Amino acid sequence: MIIYTNNELETEQVGAEFAANLPGGSVVAFYGDLGAGKTAFVRGMARGMGIDSRVNSPTFTIVNEYIGERELYHFDMYRLGSADELFDIGWEDYLSRGGVCAVEWSENVSDAFEGDEITVKIEKVSDTGRKISIGEE
Repeated sequence: MIIYTNNELETEQVGAEFAANLPGGSVVAFYGDLGAGKTAFVRGMARGMGIDSRVNSPTFTIVNEYIGERELYHFDMYRLGSADELFDIGWEDYLSRGGVCAVEWSENVSDAFEGDEITVKIEKVSDTGRKISIGEE
């Protein structure tokens, strides 16, 4: 599925609609350049999952946990060099908890995925416009 958005709020809305019925235990692997809108999409996901927390990029903390009607674990792999580092912080524990794992900079830890992740690629098409590819290779 490919969706075009014109601004950050539209990107968040796509994230909310995407996550509204996303099953627990899902892993969402994000790809996109710095500033593409990955965190905006995750903010929308949180809203769509009934989570009323402020969503920020976990660049320095590696993972933020958001709890509401459901659980969302928001990872930022920008500073990790390998999947081994992800496993060191308890990746398998997060997977077993049944929440949704949203993973930014997935290319840095691609060998940690088991092949059943949902891929979300976000590309800048203008200053505010984005092309969002969900499940596209």
